[in-house]
Amino acid sequence: MSSRKEPKLPAKPNGVSRRGFLGGVGIGGGALGTGLLANEGASAAPPAANLVGPGPADITLTINGKPVNLKVEPRVTLLDALRNYIGITGAKRVCDRGACGACTVILAGKTVYSCTVLAIDAQGKNIETIEGLATGNSLHPVSAAFVAHDGQQCGYCTSGFVMAAKGFLDEHPNPTMDDVKHGLGGNLCRCGTYMGIRQAVLEAATKMKGAKNG
Repeated sequence: MSSRKEPKLPAKPNGVSRRGFLGGVGIGGGALGTGLLANEGASAAPPAANLVGPGPADITLTINGKPVNLKVEPRVTLLDALRNYIGITGAKRVCDRGACGACTVILAGKTVYSCTVLAIDAQGKNIETIEGLATGNSLHPVSAAFVAHDGQQCGYCTSGFVMAAKGFLDEHPNPTMDDVKHGLGGNLCRCGTYMGIRQAVLEAATKMKGAKNG
């Protein structure tokens, strides 16, 4: 029988194998990297702000020149605030998607779909609704022209059209028929009274110019 002895392998440094060493580095590196990222994210996080929570908030809306105080959840739209919280119902809910124009109001001089504006974001801006157009018992020229040209039909889209027309004429006092078609393109009338509405807007433009010149 051979008496040859098996050669001794060199001792593993610190009792750790190469495979174990690499595995340990991988795990440790991952943990270290995670810690660094976590610390970096924590240090980069902005300071906490005073945010309005999901509960009702006190807001003030300026409607037809008058301030109105109410408490609404931040998700409440201007349309819902007008109709359900204040009782101003001229603006109508139809599509509730910003597509039909029945809820049109004038916000800070610009026509907007009130179903697409949060009430809390309308603070500090004057909100004009159809209820504020008349002067005493005298109709606004746009409203009167709608009556004269039978532009109201069922009436559901009328307030939105009147407000859109008023906002349009404030910016375009001398429109052509084509201008009116384009300017009121964001409002829909299911009764199809577009010709009467367009004629009403042209007549209103003439009367409004006469009132300014007079």
